[in-house]
Formats: sequence, C-alpha cells, structure tokens
Amino acid sequence: MIFSPLEQFQIYPLFQINLGLFDISITNAAILFLVTISSMLFLLYSIGTENTMYLVPNRIQYIFELLYETTSDLLSGIVGPTGKYYFPYVFSIFTFILTANVIGLVPYSFTVTSHLIVTLALALMTFLAINIIGIKKHGFDFISFFLPPGQSVELAFLLVPVELISYIFRPISLSVRLFANMMAGHTLLKVIAGFAYSMVLAGGGLLIAHFIPLVILVLLMFLEFMVALIQAYIFTILTCLYLNDAINLH
Repeated sequence: MIFSPLEQFQIYPLFQINLGLFDISITNAAILFLVTISSMLFLLYSIGTENTMYLVPNRIQYIFELLYETTSDLLSGIVGPTGKYYFPYVFSIFTFILTANVIGLVPYSFTVTSHLIVTLALALMTFLAINIIGIKKHGFDFISFFLPPGQSVELAFLLVPVELISYIFRPISLSVRLFANMMAGHTLLKVIAGFAYSMVLAGGGLLIAHFIPLVILVLLMFLEFMVALIQAYIFTILTCLYLNDAINLH
C-alpha cells in the first residue's frame, strides 16, 4: 500500500481533551513544537554554562559560536550599532526555525515549519514587533516610510497605496516562502522513498534497481538539510532588513 506523501503533514490528536466547546487536545504538531523549543533551550543552556565553555571550542560549541557570530554580523551589518539591542529576538527566531527544520528531517518526526499557521505566526510576530519599534522611534513620521522623499503630491496618490500594499504583504511572503520550501522538499523526499519501497515490493530486477532512488534520496537529504539552513538564514536576513527599514526609514 502506497501512502500519500502529504500524510506526513497531517495533524492528529494524540490525547483527546475537550473542555465544553473548547478542544485542547494534544496533537503531534504540539508535541514536536515542544520538542523543538525544549531542544533549542537545552542546547543553548548546555553550551552557555560556564563549565561547558572551552578555550578551544569543541564541535558543538563551534557550531553555536558560528550561529551567534552570524546573527551578530547580520544585525551589525544591516541594522548598524543599534542592532545589538534586538539580538536576543533575532537569534531566538533563527535558532528556533533552524532547530525545527532540522528536527523535521528525522524520520517519523513532524516539521512544524511546514504548516502555514506556524510560519505566519512567526512572521506576524516579527511584523508587529517591527511596527511597534518604528512607531515608538519615529512617531507620526513613520508614515513617511511609504512615500520616498522628493516626490510630488500627485505622484503620492499612486506611490503610497503601492508601498502600503507591498508593506502589508511582507509577513505573507515571509511565511509562505518558509512554509512552501519546507513542504515541497519533504514531499519530494517522501515520493522518492515511496518509489524505492514500491520497487522493493515488486521484486525481480526492480529489487536491484531500487538502489538508484535510494542514492538520490541520500543526496536529497543533504540538499534538504542545506535548504533547512538556508531558509532559516533567509528568514533572519529579511527580519534584519525589515528592522532596518523601521529604524532608519529606508
């Protein structure tokens, strides 16, 4: 029996809990969401304690130092010196998305970032925070972001709606980009794995030939790992760019 490659994204309750009209059941998505957060916090705590810091870093410490420096360099390079004040949030977003993407590559696990509701929540949270920062810093002058300087009043009636629509669609594009890439990659992996399994069941010459899709599957796993890293990096870069726009009104 060949299962649909989209079944891996299905959310189903593990523990059914109903309180009147409210359904607060614990689902597979909720469990993996907690696993992602717990794994991220545990690794950060383990590498951040004084007794685990080494003058010559081991592999795990080197990876986290690389993530730390990458996020710090992005903020300082894009936002400027004031970017350091927003480092905790940006670094948390980066590590959460990266951890969720990598955990989703484990067989029989669940990729929380493959659901639009999760990526949209992250994008809206970032979008709301950036607007609050921009309004707090510039006040009413924040509206000037939608009208480039030096433009005529007549042209403003055309530019302002276009800029406003583009600005509103930022969280949508930010969330869809992450969701679509993770869902497409995992679907392709499941399709090729199912194809190899079908060849094994067929037997005969196909039993030997099934090693071909298995080799492709291994290569795609490496590619999907790179996609998981790149998508977390892209989400972080765009967050820094939007933050820079709000602070410097670019």
